Amino acid sequence: MTPAAFRKFALSLPETEERQHMNHPDFRVAGKIFATLGYPDKTRGMVKLSPEDQHNFSKNYPEGFIPVRGTWGRRGATSVYLKAADKDALEQAIRAAWCFNAPKRLLK
Repeated sequence: MTPAAFRKFALSLPETEERQHMNHPDFRVAGKIFATLGYPDKTRGMVKLSPEDQHNFSKNYPEGFIPVRGTWGRRGATSVYLKAADKDALEQAIRAAWCFNAPKRLLK
């Protein structure tokens, strides 16, 4: 998946806005970051998943999804290798991250 496709899909989710965080784009719902692009380099993104989703995506698609090291990783931050990630799986992961971070009123 390209960064442009990642951005387009993330922004297609309800009430998502793009901002900047530490000099790279992030995607937020209700002010909470659920995905980023370009960190630590332009080949990667990040999705903030539930522990269960992080485990499943990392296990089922190890070439594309890797938990971030340390505290952020334990909180669901999952690094995505854009070229290696299956497009459908990455769209599912972005949607899962959005759902995990969205307010309940949007999940209905």
